[in-house]
Amino acid sequence: MNLEATTLRVGFVSLGCPKASTDAEHILTRLRAEGYEVAPNYDGADLVIVNTCGFIDAAVEESLDAIGEALNENGKVIVTGCLGAKKDAAGKGIVEQVHPKVLAVTGPHATEEVMSAVHQYVPKPHDPFSDLVPPQGVRLTPDHFAYLKISEGCNHRCTFCIIPSLRGDLVSRPIHEVMQEAESLVKAGVNELLVISQDTSAYGVDVKYRTGFWQGVRSGRGFTNCVRRFPNWMSGFVCITSIRIRAWMTSSP
Repeated sequence: MNLEATTLRVGFVSLGCPKASTDAEHILTRLRAEGYEVAPNYDGADLVIVNTCGFIDAAVEESLDAIGEALNENGKVIVTGCLGAKKDAAGKGIVEQVHPKVLAVTGPHATEEVMSAVHQYVPKPHDPFSDLVPPQGVRLTPDHFAYLKISEGCNHRCTFCIIPSLRGDLVSRPIHEVMQEAESLVKAGVNELLVISQDTSAYGVDVKYRTGFWQGVRSGRGFTNCVRRFPNWMSGFVCITSIRIRAWMTSSP
């Protein structure tokens, strides 16, 4: 049996900020976990996913151009990311108006929706004996560092910013999920974690700093508390002398 002939391949174009990159990593991880290969070019892809940015006009233009190129070169395109959530004054999607031939459009942090569209157009059953993915998932960063997203969205409504309309309100990840991902990354050889979110300093506000647990240790969910405990938690499972943790303190001006 020719396994090569039955392997389905998905092309991937990712644009935008580090938060969009982590969305791309989650989708790529799911694709690999389910047995899809990532195609290096349009010709070898059964379908192409374009992860877009819609923050400024130049980013919108770049994303629309990337979608158009994928349609011209491949023809089967799923669009995700911030531009997918952007609408005009009449409430109509920008992407659908400019490129009506795309197969599906989703907003940001929409892994499940993207995978549902992939399953619809190029279904591939999971084979646990041949579909192998490293524990840390598929990453777009170099081996020595990785982004660690701790929350999505923002509760502020600054008149000059459209981020809440694209990425939604603040949603903090449970502390055990953050630490499990950090553990997998460090075990894979990462020695610098860049903690990111749209409003890093607001981590935990949406759940009123509800207590979380990691390896039996109780902790509040505030960002300062989380980062303060990182080195102590890491020392329990990492055979290295140190790990650098940097926080991108993005917040409302």
